[in-house]
Amino acid sequence: MFQLDEIQMRLLNEVADLHTVPEGAYNIRSNSKAAARQSTANIDIEPREEGEGINIHIKDGTVNESVHIPVVMSQSGLTETVYNDFFVGDNCDVTIVAGCGIDNCGNLDSEHDGIHRFFVGKNSKVKYVEKHYGSGEGTGKRILNPETEVYVKENSTVEMEMVQIKGVDDTNRSTIAKLDAGAKLIVRERLMTHGNQTAYSSYDVELNGEGSSADIVSRSVARDDSYQKLDLKIVGNKACSGHTECDSIIMDNGRVLAVPALEANNVDAALVHEAAIGKIAGEQLIKLMTLGLTEAEAEEQIINGFLK
Repeated sequence: MFQLDEIQMRLLNEVADLHTVPEGAYNIRSNSKAAARQSTANIDIEPREEGEGINIHIKDGTVNESVHIPVVMSQSGLTETVYNDFFVGDNCDVTIVAGCGIDNCGNLDSEHDGIHRFFVGKNSKVKYVEKHYGSGEGTGKRILNPETEVYVKENSTVEMEMVQIKGVDDTNRSTIAKLDAGAKLIVRERLMTHGNQTAYSSYDVELNGEGSSADIVSRSVARDDSYQKLDLKIVGNKACSGHTECDSIIMDNGRVLAVPALEANNVDAALVHEAAIGKIAGEQLIKLMTLGLTEAEAEEQIINGFLK
């Protein structure tokens, strides 16, 4: 077992649901250094020749296998930029679990900027799970800025679960995707901010092939004095279908700005956007309070269900 302390192991559990060494391929990064790495017969992980990060090569026909690449930071004042490239072959079915946890108990900011690029071959399916988490009693910020690029070949599907629920002070989340014929992108984003936290999240998706599609749903909660901005853009360049949805709950003095953008460059591009921003409905609170919950407990139940 790689040597991580109690705080690092707690972060690893939060962002990757890991209590011990995962099965399959993995690369675990701790405080800007490689803590553990393992390749398999079908998945090869190697360090980049230039800059920090890794290249992950997944062979054609790899199915029912996983890759874990979590990052944990427990030293105050660390700042890093890491580049990870994924090369997924044809006819694959794999799960990739990423994410970063920062525990900052000092007075200096800690920041992880992760740039992930996915090159997905034909007729493949990729599930990507990215969780971000912050903790620690220090005055230094916990900053996470993920950049994700997705390039999807014919008839492949990429499903992305993007989660940030607690403790991240500032984040700028950028995702771009380009899809070929018959390719699909499915995104489920869950985000909560509190205190004076800020969160910017943007999606820029190009549907370039016949029959390509994208379905992007973001659910968020802005509490206290936090601020969120969500940019959702889908460009339809062929006969395709695209759907974006933004559902946000505002509490206290929270603020949310949703900026949808749909661009149709083909007569058969069918693009739809839905949005709803508002406070928790009073009747929902009353119903739960009649069951014996306090108002605060009722709010937490509603939020937990909303962000599932």
